[in-house]
Amino acid sequence: MLTVQIDDRAVRARFDAMPAKVRASLERTVYTLAEKLRSHIIQDKLLGQVLNRRTGRLGQSIQQKVETNSSGITGIVYSAGDVKYAAIHEFGGHISAHEIVAKNAQALSFSMGGKQIFAKRVNWPGATMPERSFMRSSLADMKQEIIDKMTLAVKDAAQ
Repeated sequence: MLTVQIDDRAVRARFDAMPAKVRASLERTVYTLAEKLRSHIIQDKLLGQVLNRRTGRLGQSIQQKVETNSSGITGIVYSAGDVKYAAIHEFGGHISAHEIVAKNAQALSFSMGGKQIFAKRVNWPGATMPERSFMRSSLADMKQEIIDKMTLAVKDAAQ
């Protein structure tokens, strides 16, 4: 009689380690992709494709982070709340009419009808701002790359 004994401890250990290995690979990949998305927004969308840089505050407000918990890994790219006009550029919308009052000067100065006008108060009628997506359009630009790199991260870690 022939007896064959198979030691499957190594195989079981490899399968047991796979979820941790896949998770670590995905976490690295999500971090890299979040950084790349942030760079794409700042370097491409905010420097001419969608908006033109004026002060640089909007670009400086773009942040990224990766959150990991038991249910998943999430890459987040966002505009910090200190730039109030980020949302109106991203989504468009209506800015309601209001009065503008000179605070740090004796008068406001602007050109109208070829003349220089000075006024302490101005009633601004409001405006509708068009959508000029710089964040969602960047995510759409990178969609396939994100899918491909996350798929590859899982495949590589599972081998």
